Amino acid sequence: MTSTYRILLTLCLCSLSWSAWAEALKVGLSLPTQREERWVRDKNTMLAKAKELNVDLRVQITDNDASKQIAQVENLLAQGIKVLIIAPHDASSAAVIVEKAHKAGVKLISYDRLILNSEVDLYLSFDNVKVGELQGEYLATHVPKGQYVVLSGSPTDNNASLYRQGAMKFLKPLVDKGQIKIVMDQPVKDWQPSEAQKLLEQALTAHQNKIDAVLAPNDGTAGGCIQALAAQKLAGKVVVTGQDAELTAAIRIMQGTQSMTVFKDTRLLGQKAIELAVKMAKGESLSNDINGKINNKKADIPSLLLAPAVVDKSNLDKILIDTGYLKKEQVYRRL
Repeated sequence: MTSTYRILLTLCLCSLSWSAWAEALKVGLSLPTQREERWVRDKNTMLAKAKELNVDLRVQITDNDASKQIAQVENLLAQGIKVLIIAPHDASSAAVIVEKAHKAGVKLISYDRLILNSEVDLYLSFDNVKVGELQGEYLATHVPKGQYVVLSGSPTDNNASLYRQGAMKFLKPLVDKGQIKIVMDQPVKDWQPSEAQKLLEQALTAHQNKIDAVLAPNDGTAGGCIQALAAQKLAGKVVVTGQDAELTAAIRIMQGTQSMTVFKDTRLLGQKAIELAVKMAKGESLSNDINGKINNKKADIPSLLLAPAVVDKSNLDKILIDTGYLKKEQVYRRL
């Protein structure tokens, strides 16, 4: 065998080996929606990171439909993915997805939302109880007395209960002391702003517009609530929380109609999801990435939880604009 032939043969074998590995890096991504700005950001961040790491990222959007999500994941599994990153629409029914993935030999990352009653390989999110604590503490500090409307997220989303749990650490003591009265305590179906608007309209009507604070679980529902308040000329007069640091929320904060939001830098979350998916596909240890365990009613799931932060008018520029998360000209264009 000539030296030239050996070189060519080596190059061919290397090429074949690389092609096999590229195929092994096929990753599935199942997201619940693209109706909210934060989920659009998540998808775009992960696609960019996947391109950087030479990952073939197959994306499916479930449109807040649990049955559709199961069918889409089955399709992804049939495509030969090695790792599945999934933000479940329904935390309970998604347990069947974990079972299907493992049966196919596929590792699974429960992304942002924890899948319940299943042997999830990894949970990647923010400290969601802390998110609620930040919202509750803000309300308790700024409105220590008065009538409250407490809205929580979709009942199908495990995070919704965690946010509420965190918020009530600060609100329940005020209720027990008689300083605040919760006049409405309701979930918001599928996190829909229109549902939040309807609920707050009902509360305003039932209590002659005497609402002092609204615990809105995210920026979308906050927007719906602010529309209801605006119709009664109360926008800016009632403290309203939020979450996700969406552009529309940042604009409302600077306009004075939304009081705060909780910033979860989904750029970090999305990038980390792809990095960890690559490690899982290679069979590498994640021990240096894990910072806790979260029980999902069946097991203690290895977890990586990132830290959230409060944003209001006093620090919005520093946290959202100076870091490049939002553009100044976009936030201030309507002021």
